[in-house]
Amino acid sequence: MKHILKCQKCSKYTLSEACSCGGNAVSPKPPKYSPEDKYADYRRKVKEGEWKEKGLL
Repeated sequence: MKHILKCQKCSKYTLSEACSCGGNAVSPKPPKYSPEDKYADYRRKVKEGEWKEKGLL
């Protein structure tokens, strides 16, 4: 089964590893979740501040 890939050079979508423009094609999906995420605490603090402003906390 082939997956859709996005060219890094021209931002077009393709099914092949190499784009017609000569650029490399990579998966457009974000990386999987990691429990060893270095920046998770910072993201949680920002979200907590936003929730306090909206009155949700």
